[in-house]
Amino acid sequence: MARAARFHRHGGPEVLGIEEIEVPPPGPREIRIHAKALGLNRADALLRAGSYIEQARFPSGLGLEASGIVESIGDGVEDLSTGDAVSLVPPRSMVRWPVHGELITIPAELAVKHPPSLGWEAAAATWMQYLTAYGALIDIARIQRGDFVAITAASSSVGLAAIQIANRIGAFPIAVTRSSRKAQVLREAGAAHVVASAEDDLEAALRAITGPAGVRVVLDAVGGPAFLPLTGAMTQGGILIEYGGLSPEATPFPLYNVLSKSLTLRGYLVHEITGDAARLAVAKSFILDGLGEGSLKPIIARTFPFEEIVAAHRYLESNEQFGKIVLTL
Repeated sequence: MARAARFHRHGGPEVLGIEEIEVPPPGPREIRIHAKALGLNRADALLRAGSYIEQARFPSGLGLEASGIVESIGDGVEDLSTGDAVSLVPPRSMVRWPVHGELITIPAELAVKHPPSLGWEAAAATWMQYLTAYGALIDIARIQRGDFVAITAASSSVGLAAIQIANRIGAFPIAVTRSSRKAQVLREAGAAHVVASAEDDLEAALRAITGPAGVRVVLDAVGGPAFLPLTGAMTQGGILIEYGGLSPEATPFPLYNVLSKSLTLRGYLVHEITGDAARLAVAKSFILDGLGEGSLKPIIARTFPFEEIVAAHRYLESNEQFGKIVLTL
């Protein structure tokens, strides 16, 4: 028996509880991990609230990211041993493989031996943010040195990962955030420029930064009315990659900008990378190299004890965080 986060109905953070459950031993090509830290993602809150891309089956677990020690291994696992320190690539289904608990049974292919220099909290904050940003910017958009890259929701973990990846390539990351309150910390985190979308004319501000070159790549988690100014500031042949939908407002189709500039508007989920073994291997190599050399470094907003998961979810939904929220065990 081990403790796990569960909920029996959709709702706010208050529906979460910690329960004793029986965790099955690892089956073929599976491992069981004793968790040390758990990473929170917006997807966790969406599943809990009933608005995620998959539906909970009650009572439901949740969670996509964790780090810990391999406790036992199933048949057919060859490259991992008990005692290995690992972190987890997010599973395709949070309902099938929830990871927010003390003991986690998971397919062995999702475990990564992380660099020894990476602590448990940072390891649990790694894979969702960097795989999401890598898949969009490197695998799909193929950003190059000198490209202007606009990144919305820039103070989120994915936004900060995208800033670091753009800098590693030699592109110019433009952080788009609602207010100027986080401008200085975004610059300290590596943003070449910061635009406050609720205070500035977004299109004019982006045009002033990029000049005739324009924004070649937009990484957007918001949607909504900002599609018009974002695409208005893009260059000929640019690409906007949408991986979220945080705005409660309708998202207009920017027909004139798309046609006149031959733009690509592309929906994207990290499952495109995690579900393709070859693409995932290249992504992991890029990320592990960046972690090892220090150009990629997870930013932790705040840690909570596992017992305070309700408070952690409330903090997640406050949108006050700068970086990743982590639970510790």
